[in-house]
Amino acid sequence: MARSKSDKLSPYRRKRDARRTPEPVPAEGSLPQGNDDTFVIQEHHARRLHWDFRLERDGVLVSWALPKGVPEDPKRNHLAVHTEDHPLDYAQFAGEIPQGEYGGGAVTIWDRGTYTCEKWRDDEVIVVLEGERVRGRYALFHTDDKNWMIHRMSPPADPDAEPLPALIKPMLATLGELPTGPQEDQWAFEMKWDGVRAVTYVDNSASGSLRVMTRNDREVAATYPELRQLAVALGSRRVVLDGEIVALDAQGRPSFGQLQARMHVQRPDKSLLTRVPVTYLVFDVLHLDGTSLLKTPYDDRRSVLEQLALDGAHWATPPAFHGNGEAAMAAAEAQGLEGVVAKRRDSLYEPNRRSRNWIKVKPVRTQEVVIAGWQPGAGRRAGGIGSLLLGVHDDEGRLVYAGHVGTGFTQRMLDDLATRLRPLERKTSPLADEVPRAQAKDAHWVTPRLVGEVAFGEWTKDGRLRHPSWRGLRPDKSADEVVPES
Repeated sequence: MARSKSDKLSPYRRKRDARRTPEPVPAEGSLPQGNDDTFVIQEHHARRLHWDFRLERDGVLVSWALPKGVPEDPKRNHLAVHTEDHPLDYAQFAGEIPQGEYGGGAVTIWDRGTYTCEKWRDDEVIVVLEGERVRGRYALFHTDDKNWMIHRMSPPADPDAEPLPALIKPMLATLGELPTGPQEDQWAFEMKWDGVRAVTYVDNSASGSLRVMTRNDREVAATYPELRQLAVALGSRRVVLDGEIVALDAQGRPSFGQLQARMHVQRPDKSLLTRVPVTYLVFDVLHLDGTSLLKTPYDDRRSVLEQLALDGAHWATPPAFHGNGEAAMAAAEAQGLEGVVAKRRDSLYEPNRRSRNWIKVKPVRTQEVVIAGWQPGAGRRAGGIGSLLLGVHDDEGRLVYAGHVGTGFTQRMLDDLATRLRPLERKTSPLADEVPRAQAKDAHWVTPRLVGEVAFGEWTKDGRLRHPSWRGLRPDKSADEVVPES
């Protein structure tokens, strides 16, 4: 690292044109002299996301690029690639370096503060950092060529910081009526999206920085590779998000039918990604940078979520409306959406609980069902499935008959169902109650593992679905949690 003062910034100037970049490019001459105690860490969204770690020394900022950021764990070192010295003015720089220029991309100041130097040699540097986000004793040591390693010598400065949770089961809404009247201002109204509920975990300080978990605890990040860039967009944040994965039709409306093409594919090819792209609609934030938000009221969580500014090619934060449920419902119906979810603005997040603090209101009723068997078809469906026999769990946890569905299928759906149901066949009914003779006489019974969804008119007095229409399988749901929603 040793160079004469007169040429310390020559490599920096050679790589930049002051007419094309907003970065500070000082003219040649004497270098300013500071107190040798300033440090800055800049988050740099260049061709590859990294963090630039800079220490003031002899009139310049000695710099390293950290592909994985500053290590938090003393047991895990991170690579630090030594780069050219930067001018002291760079400690205040944040902005957009134009594409095509050296280091093109967005630069933000991730942390800054002062440091105390304990050792400074050509092959080893030891400093104590006092920043807003990073505090503690760090060592940088040379390995080969431009490569160094950065090591945290002291434990994390914040003993109260919580690790990213391994699993938060999503809070669920209760089917009900739209809140109206004097209490309406106490509610926020969000659109109800027709997709797959997913809690997403982003931790760029660890390997496997993105996990996407469905309601039945299936990890599906490989099914939706578009979402990997969300971890890149969040940079150094450690966060848990709650939302819905949807596939949008040509009119920009969620299409559960299109999403079906993606839900069963573990590793989709490029053609499928192009034909049926998905979007992650984020409506809650549950954990952020070492702090749990589960006991934070909805309004405050919503404010934190909006400050994250999640708006990308495959993710977005849809709006919430305060105090006007009828207008929200009218907007949902005009857009052909499933309805709205009303959320109490002072409510906390209740994991794995169906709460009255969240109320879902549907103009079109849907119901999750367990496939208990099937009946052979006739005519065009001869030799295959004609209808499905459906069950739901009653108050005692028994799987009881809920009716049969024979409409809403495409031929592809029927072929897929036949393949999935064949290995589940059994000789006896899995239902705890008696099935009408017309459906039972030629039924093919199956082990009740597959969950689907139907649209329907209403429940009959004897607990049957009236006029059900098949919507598709729900691999994100578990059979044992299917109960009547009203």
